[in-house]
Amino acid sequence: MPGRPASTPDPAPAAPSEEEGQSRSIAAVERAMDVLLYFGRAEQPDLGVTEIATALGLTKAAVHRILTALRSRELITVDPATRRYALGHAAVALGRAYLARTDVRAMAAPELKFLSQRTDETATLSLRRGDTRLYVDQVVPDQELRLEVSLGIPFPLNAGASSKTFLAFLPDFELDAYLARHPLAAVTDRTITEPAKLRKDLAAVRKRGYATSLGERQAGAASIAAPIFDHDGRVVAVLSVAGPALRFKPEADPDVVADLLGCAGRISAQLGYSV
Repeated sequence: MPGRPASTPDPAPAAPSEEEGQSRSIAAVERAMDVLLYFGRAEQPDLGVTEIATALGLTKAAVHRILTALRSRELITVDPATRRYALGHAAVALGRAYLARTDVRAMAAPELKFLSQRTDETATLSLRRGDTRLYVDQVVPDQELRLEVSLGIPFPLNAGASSKTFLAFLPDFELDAYLARHPLAAVTDRTITEPAKLRKDLAAVRKRGYATSLGERQAGAASIAAPIFDHDGRVVAVLSVAGPALRFKPEADPDVVADLLGCAGRISAQLGYSV
């Protein structure tokens, strides 16, 4: 009997071309960047693997691999007890480097110093990040009783003078969208949590050009805030002066209002804004 013909082994799968390998590497980097950037957009300070996977449309296995890689570079840290992840030291360092190079922060530095010296209170600069607001710089007075703020911590946009200033100058459709996305949570017992009341307050802020707060974000604190506009008329930052409510009465002193509006106006002019 004639023997069976020798079987031909299946051909080995072709190795990916250099172009395909590069495409896969780029896609992996993009996914890692998406995960890292999602931490910057999220309102809560820490996230779980399932939350990230659901938000970005990735598998939990893929998210876990990405987080492991980011942890190796200290861009992400993990709480071993809760297994929840947060931005790490390297990410914070990147954020600080960016803030140090942000023009509006450099422009505001002398104005913050001027405001603090004029009022003998704390002067601050805030930027908006998504649906939150954070302090990025401050100048504090040489007083035993004074206010100091925490830089880089997100706050809701309905609590406090600086936050309300960002909301007050939004187009109506953007304000409507914000209110639809977020229930108005109370930070203190003075925080405005009723949409109708907040809208009325924001209308008054737009009319007079500045916002005030008495304990709305921090109990016992009084503040006044004014917008910084860019060349398109958008609010890109907010200047504020704050102090203990027992001592600081901003609306009772016309000079405080005038100085604050003057400082904000000078920075806005540098950014190309004209009335």
